[in-house]
Amino acid sequence: MTWKPVVLVVIAASVVGVAAVAQQGQQGLLKRAVLQTGDFPPGYETVMVIAEMEPGSCSGWHTHPGLESSYFLEGEVRISFAGKPDLVVKAGQPVLIPAGLPHNDCNVSGKPFKALAHYIIEKGKPLASPVPAP
Repeated sequence: MTWKPVVLVVIAASVVGVAAVAQQGQQGLLKRAVLQTGDFPPGYETVMVIAEMEPGSCSGWHTHPGLESSYFLEGEVRISFAGKPDLVVKAGQPVLIPAGLPHNDCNVSGKPFKALAHYIIEKGKPLASPVPAP
């Protein structure tokens, strides 16, 4: 038995696996630290977070079960929306995202992105849910 073909197959599989992990690593890297929550308005929960993401990273496509209101503190983010034009938001700018609108945030600056975000979400629902890219 010759080992060359087996070794090549193992190496090829390893390279494909590493590439898949590296590509996957670029998505879903948005970190949210909850600062405060409140049970209002009735039937909803208000959640305040600091959101952070490293340069070149993307959140991955997702939705929120309520309004997202953010103020960008650092960096620059391109927000892609399903069925709408992209929006580039820089430090010092606000953004509102309606409930249920699929979107993907990508840090397009050379430094970490940071925002103060408020979510007013239906009580008992997750803050964000992944969705397929449109």
